[in-house]
Amino acid sequence: MNAEIDREDDETDVETEGAADAEADASAVSDDGTDALDEGEWADARRLLYDMVSTPSVSGDEEAAAEVLRAFFEAHDREVWIDEIGNVRAPADDAVLLTSHIDTVPGDVPVKIEDGVLWGRGSVDATGPLCSMAAAAVETGVSFVGVVGEETSSRGAWHLVENREEPGAVVNGEPSGWDGVTLGYRGFLSGTYISTSELGHSSRPEENAIQSAVAWWSRVADFFDEERDGVFDTVTTKPVTFDGGPTDDGLAVEATVDVQFRVPPRLTIDDVREVAEGELTRGGVHWNKPIPPVMMSPRTDVARAFRVAIRNVGGVKPRLLRKTGTSDMNIFAGTWDCPMATYGPGDSDLDHAPNEHLDLAEFDSAIDVLVDVCERLADD
Repeated sequence: MNAEIDREDDETDVETEGAADAEADASAVSDDGTDALDEGEWADARRLLYDMVSTPSVSGDEEAAAEVLRAFFEAHDREVWIDEIGNVRAPADDAVLLTSHIDTVPGDVPVKIEDGVLWGRGSVDATGPLCSMAAAAVETGVSFVGVVGEETSSRGAWHLVENREEPGAVVNGEPSGWDGVTLGYRGFLSGTYISTSELGHSSRPEENAIQSAVAWWSRVADFFDEERDGVFDTVTTKPVTFDGGPTDDGLAVEATVDVQFRVPPRLTIDDVREVAEGELTRGGVHWNKPIPPVMMSPRTDVARAFRVAIRNVGGVKPRLLRKTGTSDMNIFAGTWDCPMATYGPGDSDLDHAPNEHLDLAEFDSAIDVLVDVCERLADD
């Protein structure tokens, strides 16, 4: 993604090229690992993955990668367009909507293939899941959307739920490992606390705005500091910036605190907001647009289809996962009343990591699983 790779071949006059040079060139092609892209049933999808990872697509700058993705669908005679916000949309059988994000976080991870493993920014989060879904959508004829901005504001997902009819089922693309499926995510709430007090001599006993801000956040954090079984069921509280001091006119003291909460599905966004506001003694909080938590039942048609497909493809017991972060599935579940899950190849511990990489054999297995899932859900 952030690491461009030159894939243009040097032109050579084959009639005058010596045998030794030809042998050396053949060795070079083999040594760079790209011959692995042409192996197996899903060679076309592997090539798409390589091209997408080789195309920088940091949030806010996804246009070039979106064009690569659009060209893939056009090459397979699928209706496809890029909407006004930058999402790549390929509608078809709406029994299933496959969707993942095009954008990545910044970071220069040189693109290479070694021993059947693709290295590069986005290979795991989430270009691998995205491309596996593109391949499965082409194979099965279900709907597909590649969304933008997931790593920042999720503007692509918000635009989608506001401008698209609800599908029969949703599979969101994030790394779960080919044999795992994610059913739950915590929600996200952020805001800015602002407090002002009169400026007075530091010897005065009255609490100023800075002290009020510190005391407010301490009370809120203490309220949610409870022991539970695992991080997923807890409210994580984080102050991310703190600023305070005299105002420019020298007549008051002002304090601001930017805060974030990760909200488990056992609570609502309003529950957390009510606690935070209930601890105020001075000032107030301006809340940003929240992302609700989500926890899907393992008994939905989507979850059942994944359990069967994973057993069929690999003969292993599927792993049912809950994630402590947030994904676009939260947004879809907050608006659409249909079964859904999140799935994709890759180890999520490598998200945003300097050694981000994806095993191409796992990528192939994920496509097999997705094809099985889509065919089951479409038949139903």
